[in-house]
Amino acid sequence: MEQSVINKFREWKELAVEDPDLVRELDEIGSDEEAVIERFSTDLDFGTAGLRGVLGAGTIRMNLYTVRRAAQAMSNVLLRKGPCPVVAIACDSRNKSRLFAETAATVFSSNGIKVYLFDKIAPTPMLSYAVRYYGCDAGVMITASHNPAEYNGFKAYGPDGCQLDAGAAREVFEEMQKIDPFRDVLTQPFELALETGLISAVAERMKERYFEEVRALCLRPNAIREAKLRVAFTPLCGAGAVPVTGALSEAGAVLDCVEEQMEPDGDFTTCPYPNPETPQALSLGLARMERNGDDLLIATDPDADRVGVAIPGPAGARIFTGNEIGVLLLDYLARGRREAGTLPERPVAVRSVVSTPLFDAVAREYGIEPVIVLTGFKYIGGVLRRLEEAGETGRFVFGFEESCGYLAGGYVRDKDAVSASLLIAEMAAYHKLRGKTLAGALDEIGRRHGFWLTETESIAFSGPDGMRRMSLLMDRLFAGRQETLGNEKVVERCDFREGVRWTPDGEAGLDFPKSEIFSLKTSAGSEAIIRPSGTEPKLKAYYRAVSSDPAGAARALEALKTGVKALLGQE
Repeated sequence: MEQSVINKFREWKELAVEDPDLVRELDEIGSDEEAVIERFSTDLDFGTAGLRGVLGAGTIRMNLYTVRRAAQAMSNVLLRKGPCPVVAIACDSRNKSRLFAETAATVFSSNGIKVYLFDKIAPTPMLSYAVRYYGCDAGVMITASHNPAEYNGFKAYGPDGCQLDAGAAREVFEEMQKIDPFRDVLTQPFELALETGLISAVAERMKERYFEEVRALCLRPNAIREAKLRVAFTPLCGAGAVPVTGALSEAGAVLDCVEEQMEPDGDFTTCPYPNPETPQALSLGLARMERNGDDLLIATDPDADRVGVAIPGPAGARIFTGNEIGVLLLDYLARGRREAGTLPERPVAVRSVVSTPLFDAVAREYGIEPVIVLTGFKYIGGVLRRLEEAGETGRFVFGFEESCGYLAGGYVRDKDAVSASLLIAEMAAYHKLRGKTLAGALDEIGRRHGFWLTETESIAFSGPDGMRRMSLLMDRLFAGRQETLGNEKVVERCDFREGVRWTPDGEAGLDFPKSEIFSLKTSAGSEAIIRPSGTEPKLKAYYRAVSSDPAGAARALEALKTGVKALLGQE
């Protein structure tokens, strides 16, 4: 074991004494060389999503001291930029979330920074709203979003309410490298920090203003009540319980809540992986929906920024993908606003590059300009920021990413499962009153624009050289000149690393920031996008196939997957 690792471990044993769980863990791993090396050989990276990691002792884990270090680094950066900075802080239901939120508030206030702290768990979009409401210079959301129960995180926001961009995140990370968590952090007991007067509770009026913005998005406020819509709902033991049930109840929904998942539970006992994209997380909700004859199931993740949707069907529950709900919501919003005469001039709708191209076709049907951005909702927020700077926020109609994140208004700069849940219920009620289900509405769109099927697959590279092998494979993809994919001719190849699009007509530039993304489009209209995880040896493959009928789309999807696996050497 390297001496530097031994020294770090000994220092933590001596000084990391404020959290009994850490003291216990450090005692337990003292004779386990592998465990010590794993926890202390490197630091938890501060990226564009801030910090995220497994809870526990060590520099690579989420704990009281990594939070202090990050908060001090942010404090130093903010104080260099101007006097009297202001920060908003919220947390979700995860283990240690409240401790970490109070810890961050204590560090900021000890540095003379004004803090607005949520007194209860809150959704991520409400934190984004608070940053803008109070004119903050930064925001912090303590959450690991939809990650497994053993994770937590420190999500950082800029003054625009967006997650930090790459440059701002790098600045905080570089500042963190200068900070010793035991010697260089200004802190004090939370109770004493409250006495400074620099920590204030977020006002109830701020929360009500947020809900006013959510309610204002409704196109048909009476539809849910008229349809007598029955909604099975689960917040997956997270922050969506109060705001989502409040919004749906007020709109007239007949709520059928999953009691086992309505209370905050950092262990997520009934759903250890609380991701509403996965059938496992939805299992209790699906059973309740089908047992009680509900019209649909809505499930929000622990910080209530993602939402999953399912409906009952003759062959069992139909779980919608994020792509399908994104397309349905765009169609519903565009149609409703056109009928009401509220569709703006030169409207825009935004999707991430890995989301379905069907979105573009629906947008154009209503005269909306589709805008495509890199993966990450901060890029959708960036479009909103630019519209705001031009005095054109009203042009924004909708934004989404395939991982179940949606936003239909300019009041926040992150995906919002609270407003999305209300709009999804309203949309379901509208179609119910027309004698249709969400599945039937999606089929209508397919008949107009083609039936698209999408699927996402993770490809892991195991072993100590996993990252190296994954990097070599990406290098090979970028260097290749693929002319076929499976049995189809390649008609477009996009290299986001170099910013180049190739077609049979030649090369052209890509209007995107450079990124580790590679894509191919075939003559059949199928598309495949490959990108690596930024933190682990894993590739994500996004498959999109289209046909004039559902069966043809299914065949095209299987052919595309076979072709991509051959390309990656994964047959």
